[in-house]
Amino acid sequence: MIKLDRKYVEQVQASATKADLFPLLQNAIELEHATIPPYLTAMFSLKAGTNDAIRSLIRSIVFQEMSHMTIAANLLISIGGCPQINTPDFIPKYPGKLPMGIGGQDFEVPIKHFSKELVRDVFMVIEEPEHPVYVQPPEAGLEAAQDQFATIGEFYDAVKQKIEDLGDGIFVDDPKKQVVEWFETDRVFPITNVETAGKSIDVIVVEGEGTRTTPFESPADPAHFYKFSEIYEGQRIVETQDGFAYAGASIPFDATGVFPMVDNPKVADFAIGTAARIGVERYAYSYSSLLNALHVAFNGKPDHINTAIGLMYSLKIEAVNLMSIQVGQTGQTAGPSYEYRNTQGGVSAAS
Repeated sequence: MIKLDRKYVEQVQASATKADLFPLLQNAIELEHATIPPYLTAMFSLKAGTNDAIRSLIRSIVFQEMSHMTIAANLLISIGGCPQINTPDFIPKYPGKLPMGIGGQDFEVPIKHFSKELVRDVFMVIEEPEHPVYVQPPEAGLEAAQDQFATIGEFYDAVKQKIEDLGDGIFVDDPKKQVVEWFETDRVFPITNVETAGKSIDVIVVEGEGTRTTPFESPADPAHFYKFSEIYEGQRIVETQDGFAYAGASIPFDATGVFPMVDNPKVADFAIGTAARIGVERYAYSYSSLLNALHVAFNGKPDHINTAIGLMYSLKIEAVNLMSIQVGQTGQTAGPSYEYRNTQGGVSAAS
């Protein structure tokens, strides 16, 4: 079972005012963002014209993670908070731990090219639901250890309950500050009261985890954990007379269709003046510019989401270009780095 530090659930439960929820919802924004760089990089590392089914599944997960980050930000905005997106500490250190201690003390998330091992050992661990439809008998000692940890679902359930306790009076009368453009209206919508806050939280939990009775978050569309499971198993999940099975259409994997990107690339890893250094630094700057655009959008100028979406599309081009640059005689290529860079060549990312 996926673990997070139980203190965050306890802090939600102990909140006496809406202001007490501000830093906790900021934590939620940071967590929803933290999965995007590793998922994006794995997707970008799939060469064009190969592994299309895998690319499509990861793309759908990435888009939903973006919408979950937006929902978490809108929740904070709806009660008068201000999301902080464009700070160096907002981006996790990769490889490293995710916000709120996700996965436990020994779990670290890297930036790597796609592999089935990465899917199994990292992505499926991140997305493991609170109540898996299929689950092996618990390991010895697990029950005793669970009191020390909580789950993502428990955290969001606590937030939902606390908002219900505090009531409609905590919401501000300016939903126009929230970001809703670019997303389906039944998933991302203005949050104005307890009811709409609860529905928004349900979107995050069900899309990520499914439900206790089905792996699908909507008909024929599995939740994140099960999509990654489909990729790892190499087959779509289908409903059977006995439940569910990985017995549907094949999801083939061609290992030659993956760029051999170096693990966890950083700007400092590449010699100054080389094509790799210039490209990696440009990508880090572009990603920082994206965060700056999101910060503006989530702080009173929601139309700025259009700028953010444009920057998002440009990242793919930059990443693929990076993965065509050979690194010495290693047989590997450069890759994207997720470091905060506010300037490149004297130009500010905030401008």
